[in-house]
Amino acid sequence: MADPSFANPRTPEAGGTASERVMSPNDVRAGPRRRDCLAGAAAIVLGTGRAGAAPLGVYRRGNDADPETLDPHRSSTVAEAHILRDLYEGLVAYDGAGDLIPGAAEGWTVSPDRLTYTFRLRAEGRWSNGDPVLAGDFVFALRRILNPATAAKYAEVLFAIRGARAVNGGDAPAEALGVAAPDPRTVVLTLEQPTPYILELLTHQTALPVHPASTARHGDAFTKPGNLVSNGPYRLVDMVPNDRITLARNLYFHAAAGVTIPTVAFLPTPDLASAVRRYAAGEIDSLADLPGDQMASLRRRFGAEVVLGPALGVYALALNTRKPPFDDVRVRRALSLGLDREFLGGAVWGETMSPAYSLCPPGLDNSLPPPELAGREALPIDREEEARALLAAAGFGPGGRTLRLEYRFNSSDNNRNTAIAVADMWRGLGVETRFVYTDAKTHFAHLRDGGDFDVARMSWIADYSDPQNFLFLLESGNDGLNAGRYANPAFDRLMREAAAEPDTARRADILFAAESLLMAELPWIPLLHNRSKALISQRLKGYRANLRNVSPTRFLRLEG
Repeated sequence: MADPSFANPRTPEAGGTASERVMSPNDVRAGPRRRDCLAGAAAIVLGTGRAGAAPLGVYRRGNDADPETLDPHRSSTVAEAHILRDLYEGLVAYDGAGDLIPGAAEGWTVSPDRLTYTFRLRAEGRWSNGDPVLAGDFVFALRRILNPATAAKYAEVLFAIRGARAVNGGDAPAEALGVAAPDPRTVVLTLEQPTPYILELLTHQTALPVHPASTARHGDAFTKPGNLVSNGPYRLVDMVPNDRITLARNLYFHAAAGVTIPTVAFLPTPDLASAVRRYAAGEIDSLADLPGDQMASLRRRFGAEVVLGPALGVYALALNTRKPPFDDVRVRRALSLGLDREFLGGAVWGETMSPAYSLCPPGLDNSLPPPELAGREALPIDREEEARALLAAAGFGPGGRTLRLEYRFNSSDNNRNTAIAVADMWRGLGVETRFVYTDAKTHFAHLRDGGDFDVARMSWIADYSDPQNFLFLLESGNDGLNAGRYANPAFDRLMREAAAEPDTARRADILFAAESLLMAELPWIPLLHNRSKALISQRLKGYRANLRNVSPTRFLRLEG
């Protein structure tokens, strides 16, 4: 999913409008050179200790950004997922270690052909208003998200369900969707083809239920405090934009007795330097992102409270393949060759990110080791020479035009430092870069809605551990996530073949071929692969770094 751990709004610095800020090419040239690009970053004031008095029973959870929505079916970011994971419970859920556990369903069976999953709901399942959680609620929710009128950004995630693509495209009625409720406690899900990651997919916000009566009564306002009815361990109490979203324990939740934290306040922490100062002052109990350039000082100051872990995600640059010169693969290849990924991961991100030479990170289930970009082993000077030759062939450089581009990103310390470093690298190729930066909601909405851009910062955290969850981003027609509107019939065909292939090994081969095509054409330039990084207060217990980077509040506890 789009990841606001790298997608956070920050107070604009200069120029532009209230929602969009611009740095001119002169501003970039006047900025620090690559090896000094971190000097201008906001310094972290660490203080001498924790001054804030922690309120009893309240977990103050830093959450990167304000959510754009609390409608599970219209959400798309990690910041939203953290909140929704506390408010709602799908058929399947994650525990505190990132492992799959029964959720609203107490168990399930799978047919021999692996096309039919039958879930048995808990008899004690309740919504936060006391209504029983019924199988029909899940049928309603899945039909709702796939209804074209819902305009769900993530509808394609559910296309493994039989009939989902046709329903979402308006080519079939909702009743054609492969979901049924033969009785109030049984949900039957039928798939188009065997899908190795289907159970993990059902933990995602796209598969969460919504309360049918509330959505009917309140329409789009069903997500507001006082209106929102949820079936998870917490219920919505209050929402103050740019300040906090407060949840209280849902006493009707089937496992409420095991939920020890009475109240959780999700605090938007877009400015990472400011967020660390608040943490140091005892105003925040955990942060889910840290300024990469400050990791050494953070470790010195906070010791074991700095927690690094594995993650499945990518930080990339999308290019607008709808417009010249970015429709020219030579230009895209040259821009990629001009990047020093080792410097970005080490100096800019403090080794909290690793260099990425593929879209898919290593370690995914059901996969081969991902194909890597050519030229990784070449010396930087040789890569720059090849990049200049490609630009010259495309008509740029000495004796030709100057390549000028606009680099859009959503503001955070890490994103700004990355942009400055990338622009400096490209300047060595004769490329002039202008920055346009906004808050996270504006950035992703602009890209999702087809707004114009040249190069845009993107990130993606896997919703499930499978190459398909990265590669589907570049399928044609996926306009909500394929910002540059890349379209390649050969790539689309490989993705269709992989979806229909029941043999896991053969499927992995097909997905490898699909990613190899992307690495040749570079509609997205991969920069970095993720590592999770967090600050965890000593009063917060039970946090476990995990590959999925999930930490539901119900599995945490407070001491003091």
